[in-house]
Amino acid sequence: MIATWRKKRTEKRVIKRGFMKKTIMELVIPSQFTCPISLDLMKDPVTLSTGITYDRENIEKWINEGGNQTCPITNQDLKSYGSGITTIDPVLIPNHNIRKMIQQWCVENKEHGIDRIPTPRIPVSSSDVSELLAKITNSSKLEMQDSRLCEELVTRVKNLASESDRNKCCFITNGIGKVLSSAFLELSKGKNAKNASTEEVILSTLTLFLPLDVKSKTILGSISSLRCIAWFLKNGSLSSRRNAVLVLREIMKLEEKEKVEILLNIEGALEGLVKLVKEPICPNTTKASLLTIYHMVNNSSSQSSRSRFVDVGLVELLIEILVDCDKSICEKALGVLDGILSYEEGVKRAYNYALSVPVLVKKLLRVSDLATEFSVSILWKICKNENNGDCGVLVEALQVGAFQKLLLMLQVGCSEITKEKASELLKLLNVHRDRAECVDSLDFKSLKRTF
Repeated sequence: MIATWRKKRTEKRVIKRGFMKKTIMELVIPSQFTCPISLDLMKDPVTLSTGITYDRENIEKWINEGGNQTCPITNQDLKSYGSGITTIDPVLIPNHNIRKMIQQWCVENKEHGIDRIPTPRIPVSSSDVSELLAKITNSSKLEMQDSRLCEELVTRVKNLASESDRNKCCFITNGIGKVLSSAFLELSKGKNAKNASTEEVILSTLTLFLPLDVKSKTILGSISSLRCIAWFLKNGSLSSRRNAVLVLREIMKLEEKEKVEILLNIEGALEGLVKLVKEPICPNTTKASLLTIYHMVNNSSSQSSRSRFVDVGLVELLIEILVDCDKSICEKALGVLDGILSYEEGVKRAYNYALSVPVLVKKLLRVSDLATEFSVSILWKICKNENNGDCGVLVEALQVGAFQKLLLMLQVGCSEITKEKASELLKLLNVHRDRAECVDSLDFKSLKRTF
């Protein structure tokens, strides 16, 4: 009975699919409604100075990305004024008549599954953007600070930038990063609890315009800005903590030791970053946290700062993450671990953790060349400090197959530094080969004998 029901259901599906296919084949989009570039139904038809109508997204891509200043169909030069992104504004004239005809056609063919295209929003102009940014700057100045007005203006920027990539590019061209960074700095100096809501909106909006330019990152790297960002990192909501670490990652990319030391000395900043790794919000947040920690570990001149990462259990946490993670997180976690193990306390913690050697050997030649180089470096740091009376780590490395993998690495090739470390590891392991079986006979079961 069930088989009969399934057969009938399958037949109905076939009939339905056949009807849909026939309907789609019969429905032909009028040629005047399609874009000459993509041949798809136009959503926002605009007419050039040559009289040809295109979909706005396609013709802007043609002009901006290709650097073309001619009409694709007629090959005539386009009339343009100004510079930068504004050069395309005068020649893109919205064709309201065609748009209304397309919308009417969509309504008439609704039964065929055609959705009515929404009325497109008018793109923001460069002059409007400049005026809006000037208002944000004025509303954030200390002597005339109005956080509510500033929040409203920044929210408007966020909404406009979210509408289209064109709007976003227009804001970037007019220096949105510097304006928002400066506004955030001014508000953070005010030390007013009412400013927290506005600062949160600014951080959220800044993430729309990543990566930031050097000037914006430098402004955000000031002491008052970093303290404010660290506060959100520790006390903010999930979205606030996410935005804070994304902005922090941009600041740390400058690789300036001064900014690293400032951040390390801010109470709760380090713990907030580690918490994002331990209790991840999303993969992007985890990657941003690991990258920020990587810059802090490798650009700090103080060993006491690195010891703080060890004290909060980051060594063990990173090794546990390595057990099951994607390529990008794996590379970043190994990079951080390699930096922490650059001094004795970090090596001791990794040496005493049971998962260290098995996990690191597993990553050799398995994830990427970068992950392999980091893994060799970490293993080298652990094994070279092995207590001669015990040698437990070396024997364990032999048992999990480190010897074969290191030999293979030397054969397939690697960087000179990694080759030196791999060679030294092989020498250390070779001494203890009689204490452990380092080659599994099953590895060679598929090889043909020569006799």
